[in-house]
Amino acid sequence: MRLIVLLASTSLLAACSGGGPSSVTSAPPPVTGGGGNNGGTANTTHTFANPKEAKTYKGVGGSHTYSYATDDRVPPRNQQGELYAGKTTTVRSSTISVSYDPADAVYTLIVSDPLSGAEAETRFQDPASRTDFGGAVEPQWGTPELSNPNIHYLQAGDGDPLSPYRKSGTGFVNDGDNDNAPTGTVGSAYQAASLFFLKPGTETQYVTYAGYIRNALTFKQFVIEGDPIAHNQTEWHLERGAFAFGENTPNDNVPRVGSGSFNGSMLATMVYNPTIDGQDPSGLVDLPTFFQWIEGSAKLDVDFAASSFNLTLNGTVTKPFYDYWTEPHVNVVPEGSTFTAAGKGDINMINFGGFKGFFESASLTSPEGLRDVAIEGSTIDGTFYGPAAEEAGGGFRIVGGKPDERVDILGAFIGKK
Repeated sequence: MRLIVLLASTSLLAACSGGGPSSVTSAPPPVTGGGGNNGGTANTTHTFANPKEAKTYKGVGGSHTYSYATDDRVPPRNQQGELYAGKTTTVRSSTISVSYDPADAVYTLIVSDPLSGAEAETRFQDPASRTDFGGAVEPQWGTPELSNPNIHYLQAGDGDPLSPYRKSGTGFVNDGDNDNAPTGTVGSAYQAASLFFLKPGTETQYVTYAGYIRNALTFKQFVIEGDPIAHNQTEWHLERGAFAFGENTPNDNVPRVGSGSFNGSMLATMVYNPTIDGQDPSGLVDLPTFFQWIEGSAKLDVDFAASSFNLTLNGTVTKPFYDYWTEPHVNVVPEGSTFTAAGKGDINMINFGGFKGFFESASLTSPEGLRDVAIEGSTIDGTFYGPAAEEAGGGFRIVGGKPDERVDILGAFIGKK
């Protein structure tokens, strides 16, 4: 069994730039040629870094969801009714799409995967949905503050792209901030999605990567027989994902001889909980799960003649995002820890529409040392972008396999020659 040493890392992701007046009547942009999963024909009018027409791109990456409940009883202070799931896409079977209309500066994100439970469908009316760190109103709880200055942040409510508060829902809700999740009165609800991406043209011309989060919270109250006090409860549905997207290289334009190295960035979302059954040396029980992000670099070495590749990822882990009423704050990788992973695989434009492989090793390192995790499953799925495979990108997943653990790292990477 392959072993992975886990510890930390952060991530970046990207999308398209835009301008123009905002419009509340614009329809989501249609799918046009050149951005599909199987190469297609080159689009003669659209340019990825400086778009001239509306277009929809298929994302290569993955998403995971975590649904549970917390309440204000003391004890148990734990996450109850947990349901976790994750799923990655292949180049030709994507469940993720992002659209951009440069005439109206409208982004539309759709993530619909019944296997992971992801169900984001949000229209971002740029500039009304623009947000950033450092201002009076920062991106919502769960959104990572990435180090790359070319990351753009958007936020909107589900089905309500013009909401002045970048959220939707019912009742009275305190939106919280980047460090603190929203709260609300009994019967209220909060929904908001965030899309953050690396602007095309800053590092790459034909491919980029993006991350997204969706928070859907419902606020309730319940009474236990024999307890005179009514208790407050929050139901959480949290989605996190990362993906690459861009202008695919037509299959016939991918080289069949020579080699090359593609260097660029990576972004990943992670859960790390090796003791979900509570069997921890500290004696703690009902140990919780929290989301973190990883940001870093990627190197893809390709041998076109041999139809093979090697992928190396290096990153830094960001802070964990804690909910409320859950204790203790354990089972997280310390912020600033480093992440490394190495994998390999084959290029097959006919069968894969790109390249596919697996990870041989991965590690997380912090001042606390290394955390060994058995790799039960992993995947690398990607393809080439640009008129003549000038760039590459894809998605990946690493799943831990020890009994009673929940370790899952899903991400995306891009690179150029």
